[in-house]
Amino acid sequence: MASASRTFSRALRTAAPSFRSTTTRSARFAVPAQNAFRSRRGYATGNEEAKDKYEGNPTGMFVGAGILLVGAAGYAAYTYKPELLGLEGKPRAPFVPRFENYQEVYNHIAKLLEEHNDYDDGSYGPVLLRLAWHASGTYDKLTGTGGSNGATMRFAPEGDHGANAGLKAARDFLEPVKAAFPWITYSDLWILGGVAAIQEMQGPKIPYRAGRSDRDVAFCTPDGRLPDASKDRSHIRAIFGRMGFDDRAMVALSGAHALGRCHTDRSGYDGPWTFSPTTLTNDYFKLLIEEKWAYKKWNGPKQFEDVKTKSLMMLPTDMEIVKDKSFRKYAELYAKDNDAFFKDFSNAVVTLFELGVPFEHPEDQRWVFKSSFD
Repeated sequence: MASASRTFSRALRTAAPSFRSTTTRSARFAVPAQNAFRSRRGYATGNEEAKDKYEGNPTGMFVGAGILLVGAAGYAAYTYKPELLGLEGKPRAPFVPRFENYQEVYNHIAKLLEEHNDYDDGSYGPVLLRLAWHASGTYDKLTGTGGSNGATMRFAPEGDHGANAGLKAARDFLEPVKAAFPWITYSDLWILGGVAAIQEMQGPKIPYRAGRSDRDVAFCTPDGRLPDASKDRSHIRAIFGRMGFDDRAMVALSGAHALGRCHTDRSGYDGPWTFSPTTLTNDYFKLLIEEKWAYKKWNGPKQFEDVKTKSLMMLPTDMEIVKDKSFRKYAELYAKDNDAFFKDFSNAVVTLFELGVPFEHPEDQRWVFKSSFD
C-alpha cells in the first residue's frame, strides 16, 4: 500500500504541474503555437493561440490515479479477503451464540414437531420431554455425577439402559437440528428439545440456560438411577431425593405423565395416562384422584386401568401418589389449580434440566423462548 502511494505521488509531480504554481512559467518551456483549435463546424476560430485544456501530462495523471485505485483494491483484499492474495488472514473471533441463535434452534424444533405429526398420538413432543428428563435425571448430588451435562446417552452403556428404551426415536428426531446448527452441543440441544416440547404442547414457559458440554463414554452413569415404575413411595423418594427434590417437586414432576403413553415394546406397560396425551394440563391429577382404578387383567406387568372406559392406565408409582399422605396433598392442590401446577412444574423442571451443569451465566440470565403460537 505504501509503495502504491509513493508511485502515485511521483506520477502527480510529473503529470500535473497545475497542482503547483503556474503564474511564473519560464519562457524556455513555452510551447509554439500550433494549428488553431477548430470548432465543430471545421473552420479556424482565428489567430488566437490555442491553450491546452490540461497543462502538463494528463495521461500520466490518469495512470497515477489508476495505480492508486489498484493499491486501494489490494489493501481492501488484504483486509477482508487476504486469501485472494495468497496471504494468511487475521484469525476470526470465535462464534458466541446469543439468545437469537437459540431461538432459531427452538423455532426449528417447533417446525419439525408440527411437520412430523404421525408419531404415536400425533406428536414427538412427549418423547422429546422424556429424553430431556432422562438425560437430566441421572444426577447424584452426593458424587456430583450424571445430569444433563454430557449427553452420555449417545453411547451404548447408557443408551441401552432399560429406562431409556425407545429414546433413540427422540435422539434421531433431533439429528437434523444438530446438522442445521452444528455449533450447539447435544447436551444443550436435548434440553432445548424438552423445553420446546413442553411449551409447544401448551405447557408453561420453561426458562433456559445454555452452557452444557458433551462428554465421552467414560462419563456414562450406572444403570438404576432413573425411576422404576413398579416400585413404591420409598423408591420415589430415594430416586428424587438423590437429585435434591422434596415431596412437592416430586409430585409436580410426576405431572409430566399427562403427556405421552407407555409401550409394551419399551417399558412393558401399555396405554396413555390421559385423554389428551399431547397437551399438558393438570388432567393427570384430576384423573388420578377422581377416577376409580383397578388392576388391569392381562399378561403384562402390574398396572392399573380406569374402571369407566378401560382406555387409560396408571403405573404403580402413580398410585403411590394418592396413597401417601404427603404426596396426596400436592396432587389435590394441582387437581384443583392448573396455575399452581404449572408454576411448580416449571420451577421443578428448570432445576431438573440444570442438574450437574457448571454454568457461566447466573440464574437471572436465563432465557424464555417464544413458542410458535405466541
